[in-house]
Amino acid sequence: MQKSLKSSEYARLIAALVAVRHAVGIRQQALAKKLGRPQSFIAKYEGGERRIDVVEFIAIARALDADPVKLFRDFVAGKSPKAGRKPTAG
Repeated sequence: MQKSLKSSEYARLIAALVAVRHAVGIRQQALAKKLGRPQSFIAKYEGGERRIDVVEFIAIARALDADPVKLFRDFVAGKSPKAGRKPTAG
């Protein structure tokens, strides 16, 4: 079994989070601030340098005003993420 950090499935999960972030118009810096983390945390998981766990996935989804259960359900079903709010500055 391939390490999850390099798997195509993991890349698809991260792509879903990135797509939601882009759809709601939040920059990495603003998301990091909402999470109380440095911007490098966002850059590293989005760039495939760092793996996130399920607790971090939930926190990230909620910081993006997305339903983590729906986002994960859509991921499992192979659906593209849909944003739940309008873009904001930042």
